[in-house]
Amino acid sequence: MTNIYQFKSTSLQGAPIDFSAYQGKVVLIVNTASQCGLTPQYEGLETLYQQYKDQGLVILGFPCNQFRQQEPGSAEEIAQGCLINYGVSFPVMEKVDVNGEHTDPIFSYLKNALPGTFGKWIKWNFTKFLIARDGQPLKRYAPTTTPQKIEQDIKQALAQTSLN
Repeated sequence: MTNIYQFKSTSLQGAPIDFSAYQGKVVLIVNTASQCGLTPQYEGLETLYQQYKDQGLVILGFPCNQFRQQEPGSAEEIAQGCLINYGVSFPVMEKVDVNGEHTDPIFSYLKNALPGTFGKWIKWNFTKFLIARDGQPLKRYAPTTTPQKIEQDIKQALAQTSLN
């Protein structure tokens, strides 16, 4: 795969999502969890989304229960927690695995394109991947890197014109 546009996923509400719909957009992909010490990052992610969505930013949350079972809920429980606690309006996908035998294909691709400190493994919830307007992975961020700390990179990516 040469970019993210060949991938598909399913929304938390069960709707199919084709990543080709995001061509020309800057995409931030984040593995999330609602019972993690980093969960308040949802608020910062939503702030970024509201501030830059009209300029072409899309944030995609992927709940994951692989790290100390910090995302145990059903799709409905996850959706309610995101909305009620953090006002999340950006797209949230169905729960996925980000490591191991059943890794979701988008995370396999991202980890190969941008290996982290732990190689082709995701260390924890709220690992973030910034994708350029041409669908190419640009940068990977550690779980503890707050959304505010990546705002400048997002602004730079939004300033780039699409190569499509």
